[in-house]
Amino acid sequence: MPNSIPPAQSDSLANIAPRDKAEILAQALPYIRRFHGKTIVIKYGGNAMTDPALQADFAEDVVLLKLVGLNPVVVHGGGPQIDDALNKIGKKGRFIQGMRVTDEETMEVVEWVLAGEVQQDIVGLINVAGGKAVGLTGRDGGMIRARKMRLIDKDDPTKEHDVGQVGEIESIDPSVVKALQDDQFIPVISPIGFGEDNQSYNINADLVAGKLAEVLKAEKLMMLTNTPGVLDKQGNLLTDLTARQIDELFADGTISGGMLPKIASALDAARSGVNAVHIIDGRVPHAMLLEILTEQAYGTMIRSH
Repeated sequence: MPNSIPPAQSDSLANIAPRDKAEILAQALPYIRRFHGKTIVIKYGGNAMTDPALQADFAEDVVLLKLVGLNPVVVHGGGPQIDDALNKIGKKGRFIQGMRVTDEETMEVVEWVLAGEVQQDIVGLINVAGGKAVGLTGRDGGMIRARKMRLIDKDDPTKEHDVGQVGEIESIDPSVVKALQDDQFIPVISPIGFGEDNQSYNINADLVAGKLAEVLKAEKLMMLTNTPGVLDKQGNLLTDLTARQIDELFADGTISGGMLPKIASALDAARSGVNAVHIIDGRVPHAMLLEILTEQAYGTMIRSH
């Protein structure tokens, strides 16, 4: 990729006076200073992951954060890509209570899509943007130990659903991630764990990102989504929430549906020592950079206290 700025971008930047550009850059300084040497775990998913322009922006953001002294760690999902691959082999995805039923054949597809295709695309994007990314799964360095998830029926607690090789996290050993960070690499992690019988398990990427942020004692957990953040009942963005306020939003049904597992992972991380969790709009170009290095809020921040 050439170093020149793309034409559309250079036109818009050309209209900013040099003094204003310097002012914008200077505003990032206190944030760079505050977060220097700190770990930031990023859950990468949604539009940011499928739109080519947003993919490039994301990769540039990750590389810039690394260059100014932060330690980004990327955890990615890949639901739509898994569905596409299953369709190609004529297999219909089946879900129980929002969980993908993962038989042996489906697990093989999940592994080659996540750890092969998706992970390597992200590694390539970061490398093209000037970083040094390394792809990992939970098997590498014995990082993510998992066990088979027990899915209790939501209406009948005596009934259990078998969703196959879907896992829950037993433990995370972050030593391989720390070793790579110390060596200037950017880890890119697929949410696949392994059990004691060496069986692979598909794990929800939000859960992996949240738990990894905990064990790495991350300064921040960033979750890129296809929403502006957490909205109140009127549809207004709630930019700053505490754990207690989140509990109230659960109770009155403001947070529901697909946001529930995401926010639950965010809340667990905030309660377990991650200073701040950001749920940000991955459809906004460079949202991550703007959220970390400026005053402007591009999503919802959940504070630990």
